[in-house]
Amino acid sequence: MKSTETRPSITELEERIAELPPDARAAAERIFTVSTTTGRLDPPPQMREWIIKQFGSVDAVTTQRIVRVTNLVMMEGALFNDVRARRPAEVKGADEVRETIERSRGDPFCHPETGTPADTFGRIHGEHGITASNIAKYDTYHGVLVFDEHDPLAAMDAKVIRDRLLTARRWAQAANEEDPTAKYYFLIWNCLWRAGGSIVHGHMQMTVTRGMHYPRVELLRRLSLGYDEQHARDYFDDLWRVHEALKLGDERDGARMFASLVPVKESEVVILGRPGEDESALAGAIARAIAAYRAHGVVSYNLALLLPPLSADGNDWRRFPPHARLVDRGDPANKTSDIGGMELYAASVVAADPFRLAEILRS
Repeated sequence: MKSTETRPSITELEERIAELPPDARAAAERIFTVSTTTGRLDPPPQMREWIIKQFGSVDAVTTQRIVRVTNLVMMEGALFNDVRARRPAEVKGADEVRETIERSRGDPFCHPETGTPADTFGRIHGEHGITASNIAKYDTYHGVLVFDEHDPLAAMDAKVIRDRLLTARRWAQAANEEDPTAKYYFLIWNCLWRAGGSIVHGHMQMTVTRGMHYPRVELLRRLSLGYDEQHARDYFDDLWRVHEALKLGDERDGARMFASLVPVKESEVVILGRPGEDESALAGAIARAIAAYRAHGVVSYNLALLLPPLSADGNDWRRFPPHARLVDRGDPANKTSDIGGMELYAASVVAADPFRLAEILRS
């Protein structure tokens, strides 16, 4: 069949799901719905030269295959357009990024003990970073892990990332010791201004909140439990089973990593640990994902850790694995935002093909 003879592509997702082994196909049909449609247009002759320059030929745009994927459990969705996926990727602002990084040396994060405030419980020191209290807080407990290395694009192996994750967790535990009701820990890493980083110097941010977890984390917990009750199946295991069977997943470095079929934006990677582990088990896979990003020109990205609470809260978190989500935020030199009304209120519009991303992650 065509889909087994050609290079894998999101445009053939319906056919590829139909060809999966019975267990994986059943899981795919429980979690996802996929539809493929064709968009057509009729450009005037005056546009031909521009179209050929941008897309290679006029025929490439007159008929466009659009794939819509929806996660029926989480109600996350993405729209993939083959034309957008085939556009050449080029980071135009690489030189500007390097110049900005070098110009910013000497910022407050370069001397955190005097340039940043401490939390009320003090600072947590790691081998590769030190914590500070965020001066403009998201939540009651909002800290920063300031990297020892100024350059946010400096190489980071699994050992360095593991140390930083453990240092950040120690910060969260210190906050929890000061206030036992603050037990819901969340970590983000906004790399460079395109991803929302207001300071260039490498850093992560941590929060610990009270009452209940942040809404999207709590929603994920509740919906995954509902999936188990309805199907007697583990949602995260089935999610992995589908991506692995489609050759979108790779189990190495002690974690399950895959290119998401419903990315929040470009080239989203999901890394699943095992229930009962802490996030340090994800360090190797995170290091590999970031290395793959950077090898292909990605310099700005968001990472988030979704984790069970630091201590029991009376809810069922037994099957909730620690996991990370990473997403490419595009060229820092691009003055057009990578999100708009569709992403905010409808579904993600995505150019990057998950099957291409999976090839990159495996290599």
